[in-house]
Amino acid sequence: MSQQFDKIRHTTVGTVESVSTREIKVLLDIDAPLNTALNTGIPQLFPRINGFLLISSEAGALIGMITWIGIEYSPYPKRKGYKDFDLVDLPFPLRKLSLAPIGVLKEKENGYEIERGVYSYPSVGDVVVILSQKQLKAIVQNKDENARVKIGVSPMAANAPIFVDPDKLFARHLAVLGNTGSGKSCTVAGLIRWSIEAAAREKTVVEKNINSRFIILDPNAEYGNCFEGLGNVKKYEVKIREDGEARQIKVPSWMWNSWEWASVAQASARTQRPILRRALREIKNAEISKEESINVLFKNFLVSLKISLLNYQKDGAKLSQWPGKQNYGEFLENIKKSLDTFNDKLQDDTYCNINHDLCHKLNGILKSHPKNNRGFFPSFSLTEVNPLLEILSNAETQIGSLTPYEGPDEDSPVFFKNEDFLAHIERLAQEANQQQYLDFFLMRVRSLFTDKRIASVINTETSDEITLEQWLNEYIGDNKNNPSITIVDLSLLPFEILYLVVSVMARIIFEAHHRYKKYTGETLPTVLVVDEAHNLIKRYEKEDENISAQRLCTQIFEKIAKEGRKFGVGLVLASQRPSDLSQTVLSQCNTYLLHRIVSDRDQEMVKKLVPDTMGGILNELSVSPSRKAILLGWATPMPVLVEINELSERHRPRSKDPEFWNVWINKEERKVNWHEIAEEWQQKKNDTESSGS
Repeated sequence: MSQQFDKIRHTTVGTVESVSTREIKVLLDIDAPLNTALNTGIPQLFPRINGFLLISSEAGALIGMITWIGIEYSPYPKRKGYKDFDLVDLPFPLRKLSLAPIGVLKEKENGYEIERGVYSYPSVGDVVVILSQKQLKAIVQNKDENARVKIGVSPMAANAPIFVDPDKLFARHLAVLGNTGSGKSCTVAGLIRWSIEAAAREKTVVEKNINSRFIILDPNAEYGNCFEGLGNVKKYEVKIREDGEARQIKVPSWMWNSWEWASVAQASARTQRPILRRALREIKNAEISKEESINVLFKNFLVSLKISLLNYQKDGAKLSQWPGKQNYGEFLENIKKSLDTFNDKLQDDTYCNINHDLCHKLNGILKSHPKNNRGFFPSFSLTEVNPLLEILSNAETQIGSLTPYEGPDEDSPVFFKNEDFLAHIERLAQEANQQQYLDFFLMRVRSLFTDKRIASVINTETSDEITLEQWLNEYIGDNKNNPSITIVDLSLLPFEILYLVVSVMARIIFEAHHRYKKYTGETLPTVLVVDEAHNLIKRYEKEDENISAQRLCTQIFEKIAKEGRKFGVGLVLASQRPSDLSQTVLSQCNTYLLHRIVSDRDQEMVKKLVPDTMGGILNELSVSPSRKAILLGWATPMPVLVEINELSERHRPRSKDPEFWNVWINKEERKVNWHEIAEEWQQKKNDTESSGS
């Protein structure tokens, strides 16, 4: 053993009494310190819960955390070297404690090194020693050379500063958990501020700004003023007045994929969802084309007509299928109605002639096969199919091959106008004779587009309003304005689209980073912060065919939690109800900052996420004061109690407790004027301004 560990005998406080993989019981010496140890260089409290002790071994020294302290009464004192049995026969207190083995402390040339885990356990009778201040600081301070961000101090080690490695903190996801008022919002804001400030001090190119990106989903409008002076801070909200720095949130409908559309419109799986996906494919294919969109929509219609006719040609039985309302005649009648919707809208003579030829042929077929008095069509033969296919074959020589859906699929973020989209769905429903199944669906979608609260977020009238490139530059950040901090205030977002908007934003951010890596071969480090995560990433119990926006929102965050590290997307979750969070997301977090947690259910949930030997430290959660937190996981070698750095008043989130008494006694004034709030709430103000203009 080295000279350092040779001094162990001077700081011995007890011996090992029993050993298991989860617990080591220690019998304290009679002369061990009662409450303050003076033999470690400077006075320190001993023994105390969550303190540390060492047990020497051939590999260095096993580190044990004190999880229990108690007294056992013996009929005689068990002092080493003495036999006092026949002198006094009275109960004598024997002090004992339990240790949770958590790691190994090794001596190095320039100090100490900590290794996680235990691979060599002590034997019964081994001595237990108290740590010196240097050893204690080595355990709690995290001497990793990449631990550059100071987040607080350790009350357990004479207020030694606690540093963390931002790569470990953010890349493998962080959960900040605690009851309301325990300080978790200040911790989240502080972690962002202290990380950016530390990076600014160490940046390698003086003339360049640091290249960090933080995106904060803020459900309670708390973080708006937390990051002043740190760089490019962008704020987005649902605008209710024109003053203020915040810009309007934009998550336009053309950015949604087919699953998000189906969830918000409550589309049924068998009837509405297939038509919805087809409409999205065709409308997006039309919008990206260089041709006029109505011509492309017409060409897509011809593609679907060709496919349907070929299917009828292969299965002749369908031509006289009973009942007649479902047969080929009904199909031709609906095709004729759809073709009529293109009249006077097609902008090319070639397309007009094709439409005219089809309508002329259809009129002839339907005239020769009239309905009977019960409204049923007679049987048809292939002679009524082939002429239509011939017209389409001739059309291909003029407008190109009628191949299905060349271009973007239904999930591509391609611009389209909402009114064109609704009109196209109506055409497809008419063609498939399913108008009765889509009426309620179309009503729900129209209600989204016409609701003023929602329209400001999801509607885009022209492609010039915001492009995909502009959206990525604004919300994720570009090369020029860094560090980039994007605050998305969700507090006034209508509940009907809350989960949808969050789901779309998270998906676009994740997919953008995925494509960035595929395109460049490198990751773009970005931190996605979700406050009140239990409201946005709710756990769901079972799968079913009905898709809800809430479930989609949870699923995209589960995907980010499992795969985001590969593409540079780190998650920071802040929650006061971990038991309501998706357990998939929570279990993928590798680092935890645990503030006060009172609920038994939430405490049990947190304890399941940490090794059994660490469970003892979590018993302190219910009594932790504000700003005190337990740091454990990948970003720290050992679980440690941290007193989080204090933010200045102007940099704190707006989440402090309301001061009832000061308002009651008129020390602080509150003026009440509900007029403007009521007008805005009822949307009367905007209506008046619009009518006046």
